[in-house]
Amino acid sequence: MLTAFFHPGYAAPIGQHIMPIRKFGLVADGLRDAADIKLARPAPVSMEDFGLVHTPEYIAAVQTGEPRDLAQSQKFPWSPELFPSVCLTSGGCLAAARQALKDGVSAALVSGFHHACADHGEGFCTFNGLIVTADALVAAGEARKVAILDMDLHYGNGTAQLAAARPHIFALSLYGNDFWDNFCYRDVSERHHVDGGNHLSFELPAGCNRESLLETMERALPLLAARKPDVLLYQAGADPYFEDPYSPLALDHDDLYARDRCVFEFAKANGIPIAWVLAGGYTSDVSKVVRVHLNTFAAWRDVYGG
Repeated sequence: MLTAFFHPGYAAPIGQHIMPIRKFGLVADGLRDAADIKLARPAPVSMEDFGLVHTPEYIAAVQTGEPRDLAQSQKFPWSPELFPSVCLTSGGCLAAARQALKDGVSAALVSGFHHACADHGEGFCTFNGLIVTADALVAAGEARKVAILDMDLHYGNGTAQLAAARPHIFALSLYGNDFWDNFCYRDVSERHHVDGGNHLSFELPAGCNRESLLETMERALPLLAARKPDVLLYQAGADPYFEDPYSPLALDHDDLYARDRCVFEFAKANGIPIAWVLAGGYTSDVSKVVRVHLNTFAAWRDVYGG
């Protein structure tokens, strides 16, 4: 039985936005009849846990809406519902990680918000739930080392910046768009990330297909095992999909299923507990985004046996 954390409060009212925030509820709807999946509601993350990662000024801005430019630095319109929603999304990520430490695998129907930095948001990311989760686990003595595998289309610049000062974290990114200073660089030939000691990356060139992706993963994933993490946080992005408006890659639904299956096979073979979140995905037909995410659950089932 897989525990997947979902709360209807994840969805703040952001109006007509390219980020399909209703997708989390649609994924939950697609899982409700699955006999091997239990949907559970997480508690919101604590202010203390946020404070381990984000500055008091930024937390207060998102909470109150002032100053408005800072409150909206992630490119979402601010509303009073925004802060409660992001408390729940980070809470979902943390709950999934804790469940994975017990069961070996878990999921949260949230984004990891990997562009969020300590003192501001970027790229539709308010608070960095991946780093919040890692710090909370370590602070509570539940883990010593946490690894992050980011396979969103975009490079997780906020995660890299925050990981650099945290020796208990190792972040690995396979990406097809670099992202810096709230701007997306579509092709890695235009700009690519500069690695650091505990944040490494592999570029996926324009036109990357399944063969190229899996070959890159074969080279990259052993770097995670070498760190011997207590838990792996997997950001399973839907935006590498070839119809996504940001994607220069040549990956369809079957290719992304193969990606997810490869990740789960790796985690299982190496005995690493894994918790995954749902990231990215801006295809105008939201059903295609939802299908990518539901296929991640199918890949889990095929590897772990449901």
